[in-house]
Amino acid sequence: MLKNQNHRIAVAPMMDWTDRHCRFFHRRLTRRALLYTEMVVADAVIHGARERLLGFDDSEHPVALQLGGSDPRKLAEAARIGEAFGYDEINLNVGCPSDRVQSGTFGACLMKTPVLVADCVAAMKAAVKIPVTVKCRIGVDEQDPEPALDTLADGVFAAGADALWVHARKAWLEGLSPKENRDIPPLDYPRVYRLKAKKPNEFIGVNGGIQSLEEASAHLGHVDGAMLGRAAYHMPGMLAGVDAAFYGEPPVAFDYAALFDIMAGYAARHIEKGGRLGHVTRHMVGLFHGLPGARRYRQILSTDANKPGAGPEVLKTAFAAIDLAAQAEAA
Repeated sequence: MLKNQNHRIAVAPMMDWTDRHCRFFHRRLTRRALLYTEMVVADAVIHGARERLLGFDDSEHPVALQLGGSDPRKLAEAARIGEAFGYDEINLNVGCPSDRVQSGTFGACLMKTPVLVADCVAAMKAAVKIPVTVKCRIGVDEQDPEPALDTLADGVFAAGADALWVHARKAWLEGLSPKENRDIPPLDYPRVYRLKAKKPNEFIGVNGGIQSLEEASAHLGHVDGAMLGRAAYHMPGMLAGVDAAFYGEPPVAFDYAALFDIMAGYAARHIEKGGRLGHVTRHMVGLFHGLPGARRYRQILSTDANKPGAGPEVLKTAFAAIDLAAQAEAA
């Protein structure tokens, strides 16, 4: 049986976006998609404020912790800590192109040292009982993606990796900013498909530029998993269709009124602990993308929700801008 077969759809780890508030919100929309944390550096996990960095709500399961690092010993320790916190999976970042990541000798630059990546995976596998996975690019800089991706995949699977998620772009560490690296290098989905064809018994998932559930479904004709990134963040309403489309659950009209009640209660609890409404609502701005009233809804959450002292009543005003009854009928 193919490992990780239940993780056909995932929401990508995204720096500054997929924090615990984002994941709590996304889990209200889909019970089944695999959610990922932002990348957390192994040193921070070991030495930092663990509850702040790693804490999450039990309802977020299944949820994976993405680690950044290149020291097998430190990654193994960080993985043990993540497992103890209750994460369902540990993922190693071999794809982030940011300057900060490069200076720490991890992220996408690890594509150049596949033996080290394999050593990191082996160390984490020896340290935990939960799955250990890797997220990478198809190559970096002048690498030829054919041998580069094959070599990395061979190494991590030999080391025991349970899955490989591939962002189907190169990363250019010289000459492109992290933002440009998310758009400018061309997507090469067939390269990921060829890897899957070579490794029919290993879980290979694809990431990068997937704009809809229909596109995700098309990819699943070639690979085992599809990872949604910015599209799911900016148009999170699409996640409400995941469970029926990919996990065989009966299609039902989504209950947006119940979602409001849950998120308002969650926001109130966060505020009581010293947080701000905007910490929660910033992830909800795109929920009603394309629907009547969505512009007003966005305006309220982008302005009023960030004012000092803002409370859940702002969320109520924002939701009132949308005709939820009409939305339920349309669904």
